[in-house]
Amino acid sequence: MKILIVEDENISAMELEHYITSLGYHSAGIASNAKSAQDLVKKEKPELVLMDISIKGENDGIETASMITESNPLIKIIFLTAYTDNYNIDRAVKIDPIAYLSKPYNREELKASIKIAQYKINNKEVIYSPVDITSIKLDEEFSYDEEHHTLYYFDTIVNLTKKETDLLSLFIHHKNKIVDHYTIENTLWPTKEANSNTIRTLVRRLRPKLKHRFIKTIPSLGYTFHI
Repeated sequence: MKILIVEDENISAMELEHYITSLGYHSAGIASNAKSAQDLVKKEKPELVLMDISIKGENDGIETASMITESNPLIKIIFLTAYTDNYNIDRAVKIDPIAYLSKPYNREELKASIKIAQYKINNKEVIYSPVDITSIKLDEEFSYDEEHHTLYYFDTIVNLTKKETDLLSLFIHHKNKIVDHYTIENTLWPTKEANSNTIRTLVRRLRPKLKHRFIKTIPSLGYTFHI
């Protein structure tokens, strides 16, 4: 597994790099800001990013992680940070990281978190038969297995939460038609109320996992899913 380190303190970054290589992992390099992180992602194609929140430049680590996962939804994130306040934790949770570890980090906790990431990355390759008749081709890269409720990017499973899966299934069932807010609310939250902000947040989380394709907002009405 190839791991990118995003840390603007040189000594800390080099110590971290030495530690992950001692565990047998490959380093994808060290970045100190959002731009260098994105450049290394394109060049080295890491599978996991160890991300500090306080980094150089206009974008902090959470914003940088969001930009990375929007264009590369299969990359996993582990946050290593001195910031343990609710504001930053709440922001980080939206990116669905493997872990959020406080500095100074415990090496055993970090090793365990990396192993969890590796397990998830390795198991993304477990796929169903490509000739499955329940599979719907969304475009040249994405397909969706209706029977197993599984989204694929080429032959790789895209990890979705339960609500994201339910929303995608609803969109595909009503493909190329307007799905209004009322239908989404009553399908996904049949026993309790959900406001428009809840729906928008869910759509906003799903979009990057589809590389911002297919879903179009219809103002004041809802959404369409074009394939």
